[in-house]
Amino acid sequence: MNKAELVEAIANGAGLSKTQADAALNATLGAIKAEMGKGNDVALIGFGSFKVGKRAARMGRNPQTGKPQKISARKVAKFSPGAELKAIVNGEKKAVVKKAAPAKKAAAKKKK
Repeated sequence: MNKAELVEAIANGAGLSKTQADAALNATLGAIKAEMGKGNDVALIGFGSFKVGKRAARMGRNPQTGKPQKISARKVAKFSPGAELKAIVNGEKKAVVKKAAPAKKAAAKKKK
């Protein structure tokens, strides 16, 4: 599934237009990126957790020359799936896609 297909699935599931679903997805991803950029973790219960990990500095080897080379320390993005997502991936549980309830039409009329 690519981003366009995900936007369409969100639009169908939430009863939104594709433009609204795209804006919602972009806002969600932007919020996750912003929090992780600050070094904070993001936990989505039932789905998983996005965490900022640390990789220590280490010595590596240049594959072309074979010379040792220092690899600097850095932060990395990590994702840990939640229990529900693990169960769905392993076929132990069926994924449920909830459809949004239809919008109520305003039928109230003013009484004179």
